[in-house]
Amino acid sequence: MEEKQFTDWLPFIAVVGWLTIAVARQIMGLSGKKKHNFRPLEEDYRKELETHFLYYQKLTTDNKRKFETRVQAFIDGNTFIPRSYTHVNAEMKALIAGSAIQLTFGFEHLNLEHFSKILIYKDDYYSTITQKYHQGEVNARGLIVLSWKNFVEGYEVHDDGRNLGLHEMAHALRLENAIYNDEYEFIDNAHIAKFELLAETEMKKIAAGEESFFRKYAAANKHEFFAVSVENFFERPEGFREYHPELYHTMTLLLKQDPIRLFQGYNSVPF
Repeated sequence: MEEKQFTDWLPFIAVVGWLTIAVARQIMGLSGKKKHNFRPLEEDYRKELETHFLYYQKLTTDNKRKFETRVQAFIDGNTFIPRSYTHVNAEMKALIAGSAIQLTFGFEHLNLEHFSKILIYKDDYYSTITQKYHQGEVNARGLIVLSWKNFVEGYEVHDDGRNLGLHEMAHALRLENAIYNDEYEFIDNAHIAKFELLAETEMKKIAAGEESFFRKYAAANKHEFFAVSVENFFERPEGFREYHPELYHTMTLLLKQDPIRLFQGYNSVPF
């Protein structure tokens, strides 16, 4: 979650109950897996990506086709629910789906199947549970919630290391990895362990007030550090690699892609 959210959310208190349900569903043969009919991207969505989505624009022709198919599958597999809007338009669907596929592009068959509903607010929204204003959140019940204003700002400025869509999708990715379903533990545990070891050192550095490539919020906890790292990985990859080559390399292994190489025409899986 972003700064206006609870700093300690994410894993895995709420997940325990969901793990129990998931196990029961597996035993009964009800995996809850999304069913996608992979098909070409609808033209309205393609136009939005071509106009607004820099990551997509930089891809090779072959990778664009793969990206488009997965964006359409994400749109088809999720329900987009307007909050303070009358409807969800093509731009919203295309760019939100794009942010999910941008993060998961290295995982060829990953659908984030635990998540099925995307709630979209116009601006910061008030939570009666936390009694705070939020920009976005990921809910263990399978919800991803976003403030459209803040989401758009994240993609309008491409190089500041702040991107709400990627931040919340990063939380969804880690949560999906821990949910016992058909996509359980798709991230290599060794890469997670290495990332968290390096993250701990960097978080202590930030907490001590030392200069860091990452903003202060990254030190809130290991999950926020991961989300902030994802933002910088895609928005400032060259600076990230220069600042901390080992951490950057670990991110490429963990996410199975390297934005620097990807935009140079390499396949999405670098190693």
